[in-house]
Amino acid sequence: MRIIFAGTPEPAVVALEKLIASRHEVAAVITRPDARRGRGRTLHPSPVKALAEKHGIEVLTPTTLKPGTEDGDALRARLAELSPEAIPVVAYGNLITEDLLQVPAHGWVNLHFSLLPAWRGAAPVQASIAAGDEVTGATTFRIDKGLDTGDILATLEERIQPTDTADDLLTRLAYAGADLLVETMDGLEDGSISPQPQEGEPTYAHKIATEDARIEWAQPADVIDRHIRAHTPGPGAWTLLGESRLKVGPVSLAAAEPGEAELRPGEVRFAKKEVVVGTGSAPVRLGQIQPPGKKMMNAADWGRGLSSQLPKDEQDEVTFS
Repeated sequence: MRIIFAGTPEPAVVALEKLIASRHEVAAVITRPDARRGRGRTLHPSPVKALAEKHGIEVLTPTTLKPGTEDGDALRARLAELSPEAIPVVAYGNLITEDLLQVPAHGWVNLHFSLLPAWRGAAPVQASIAAGDEVTGATTFRIDKGLDTGDILATLEERIQPTDTADDLLTRLAYAGADLLVETMDGLEDGSISPQPQEGEPTYAHKIATEDARIEWAQPADVIDRHIRAHTPGPGAWTLLGESRLKVGPVSLAAAEPGEAELRPGEVRFAKKEVVVGTGSAPVRLGQIQPPGKKMMNAADWGRGLSSQLPKDEQDEVTFS
C-alpha cells in the first residue's frame, strides 16, 4: 500500500523505521519545518526528517495545512500527485483540515499513546502516570474533525511500572505502537480491520505548561512521586528555594528515624547520605536535583554543599515552596 507518513519528534522515528521496513511503500514524509535550537539558534531538521532523508524519501515541511495558503495549496497539489492510500500519523504537531482527511481512501491514521477514549489530547503518557493508572496502552484510529474522537482500528495494553518516568513509558509505547501501526496498515490493506466507535467516558490530557510541573509539597507522597515521574524528563518537575527554581528528579519514600521531628510539607532535612523533604503524608528522599545554571546532580551531594554554606541554626529552616 502506498502511504505518506506524518510525524515530527523522536518517538515518531521508531514508527517510520518500522513502516520503511514493512511491505508498504513510504512515498513521502510530512513533518514540521526545521526549528532553531541550542545557544547558536541554528536550524535543525526534525528527527523524522533526518531519518527520511537518510533513506532518500521525499520530505514535505509545510508551515500550515490550511487551504488558501501557499504551503497548504502546495501540499494539496503534491498529495494529489502522490495519491496515498493512507497517511499514518505519529505526533505530527499540525492541525489537519477536514478536506485533507478525505484525500486517502483509508484516511489519516493516528497512533495515540493511550487506550482511547482515555486521555485524549497532547500528553496522554504524562497524564496516565500522574493519575496513578496501572495500565495504559496505544490506539490506532482514524482522525476526524474532533480531538482524538475517531473510530478505533487497533489497540494494545502496556502495564505502568511503579518507577516509570514519562520517558520510560513513552519509549516502550513508541516501540510497541510502531508494530501496532504497521499491523494496522496491513489490516487496512487486506480488509481485516473493522473500525469501531469509541466507547466510554473520555478523559483529557492537555498540553503541559512549565507551571503545571511545579511540585505541591502539601500533596501526599504518592501523588508527588507520580507527579515528578510524569514530568520527567520534560518539562521537569520543579520547586522553589527562596527565589531559585530547582528541578527535582524522581523520589522515594523515606523511613522516619525514631525520635525525629515530623517534617512539614516542603521542609528539608539534610543528612550525610540523603536529603529528605516533608509532604502531606510521609517524607520523601530526593534522588537528583538540578540547581539553576547547573546539570542534574546527586541530591545528597547538593545537600552537603548547601548545608556547608549555611549557619548551623539555618540548616533546619530550609523549605521548598
